[in-house]
Amino acid sequence: MDQRFPLTPNNGYLPEPFSRGDYLARMGGYDLRGGAVVSGSFQGYDQGYLSAALRTLGPGFVGVTQLPASVSDKELLFLDKAGVRGLRFNLKRGGSEGVEHLDRLARRVHELVGWHVELYVESRDLGELFGTLAGLPAVSIDHLGLGGEGFKSLLMLAEQGVRVKATGFGRVDFPVKTALRELYAANPAALMFGTDLPSTRAPRPYDDNDVTLLLDALGEEGARRVFHDNAVAFYRQEINYLNRSHHTP
Repeated sequence: MDQRFPLTPNNGYLPEPFSRGDYLARMGGYDLRGGAVVSGSFQGYDQGYLSAALRTLGPGFVGVTQLPASVSDKELLFLDKAGVRGLRFNLKRGGSEGVEHLDRLARRVHELVGWHVELYVESRDLGELFGTLAGLPAVSIDHLGLGGEGFKSLLMLAEQGVRVKATGFGRVDFPVKTALRELYAANPAALMFGTDLPSTRAPRPYDDNDVTLLLDALGEEGARRVFHDNAVAFYRQEINYLNRSHHTP
């Protein structure tokens, strides 16, 4: 959270500053190849911070942003060139476009710029969204779906090709190791690890032991896929889509 850019309180909450430099310092002990910078509820539709972050972090990083349904094709193309690769719907905390626009916007951004949609949503709400999500071209779900109540729906969506962010282990109300194993068994390509830094409002923020937990749960081969290969394949698929769509033979 760069205080040079506007923030909007969400339910009275504003995060503490956490700059790109803070992130890189925190991850200094890792072989960091890239990652995804994701807009939070308190950043609304501002794109300035995201463009600045992606310029600083470099080509291994992509952005996931929030946009209104009225966004123009021109802005989508501009953001795509800046490194944005996903559109977020924050159904848990708000600050994004409403779910009534999900199907149309998801198809529009995928057709125009090859983006996926990302949902910050409680798994108990996935049942009513199941048909829509299963029919969309590219979808990811944040933080292992957060709750255990709808975890079976999350597993079924993973089987259908929906990706699941292996992030925010301190946010969930179920055993993480068991969930990781079940999701990996449902679809080895589904899980994508992230630090969730700076872990705003998480009951327990990211800890280096989260890496060990995932390695213990999935072993070296599974961990390699979840730490690196699955995300590279997911975003590369979108890049390949763009290459096919934007270049005339």
